[in-house]
Amino acid sequence: MERINERLVNWASILDAGTREQAETASRLPFVHPHIALMPDAHLGRGATVGSVIPTERAIVPAAVGVDIGCGMAAVRTQFTRDRFAGDLAPLRRAIERAIPLNAGQQNRTVVATAEPRVEELTERAERAGFDPARDKKDWALQLGSLGSGNHFIEVTVDERDRVWLFLHSGSRGVGNKIAQRHMKVAQDAMTRWWIELPHRDLAYLVEGTREFWAYIRELRWAQHFALLNREEMMDRVVRQTAEFVGEPVIEQERINCHHNYTEQETHFGKQVWVSRKGAINAEPGRPGLIPGSMGTASYVVTGRGDAMSLNSSPHGAGRAYSRTKARRTFTIEQLREAMAGIEYRDTDAFLDEIPAAYKDVDVVMADAADLVEVRHTLRQIVNVKGH
Repeated sequence: MERINERLVNWASILDAGTREQAETASRLPFVHPHIALMPDAHLGRGATVGSVIPTERAIVPAAVGVDIGCGMAAVRTQFTRDRFAGDLAPLRRAIERAIPLNAGQQNRTVVATAEPRVEELTERAERAGFDPARDKKDWALQLGSLGSGNHFIEVTVDERDRVWLFLHSGSRGVGNKIAQRHMKVAQDAMTRWWIELPHRDLAYLVEGTREFWAYIRELRWAQHFALLNREEMMDRVVRQTAEFVGEPVIEQERINCHHNYTEQETHFGKQVWVSRKGAINAEPGRPGLIPGSMGTASYVVTGRGDAMSLNSSPHGAGRAYSRTKARRTFTIEQLREAMAGIEYRDTDAFLDEIPAAYKDVDVVMADAADLVEVRHTLRQIVNVKGH
């Protein structure tokens, strides 16, 4: 751990100057308590650094959560071993791609039957929270159970004991993004109205006790739950498709579902604060968690160690080393194919910006996180499905 200043500590051995400066800027906000914790995968984000834990007292910065509210991971350990997945795995990949919309979800025409109970639950929650999610995204219900694009993925993986795990990454889809954008604008307007000068416009905040603050918290919590149910819905479909491929029902040995873009009230260093983990997971003692690498490298099932200085947190993944634009200029489709050798995936240059080399070395990230989490299992892909 490196103490950069009184209100900024860092676990990243790979930290570029721009990311460091962005985190230092956020640490100067007067309501940060006791300090911002930079995770090993820290990299530039909008307003607040991705891979940071930002505890705030009686205020909240919507950009400290980010626009993909509730984004996170889900994993299921099956009873199968690698030998049940010998041979051509393309039919399994295509079956998963048929079962789960890989786009934004606008092409969906009806809510899939298995998603209906979850849509009903979310509708009731929205009513209790006093808002209509259709205000932000008319087709939000059609997106439940859709993967999305970017670094969201579904994988069939194998651990160090050759046991098969199903693994996926997604969030609150378009509706979470729209909710986040709207409240970021509300916070910015409030700063203008009260003549509050900020070190950066995207660090605009909402003050606890105001109507705007509690409206954000209610809608944030709804979006976080949408993200969790979205992962559950997709995982149920992946389980079903896997069972059909193998010809035997999946017996779930373990299921883990965790956010890495979210806010919760917690107590740290004697004070109750709002902890915004933007690209970080809860790593309190004994808590299970999931840390993915890139589409061609290892991922990890972990248990939290409860490090107090990290605010019981750990990294959420490898963290980008190249922007998407720079990755597309730097790497080739041949390099992507080489990186994905032995993994069943859709061979297209659409994923060039997701090439493993565009990310930090996940082994370095995990070494930096040794005091934050204990590695339980190392997962390696045999099938990869990505959105478009």
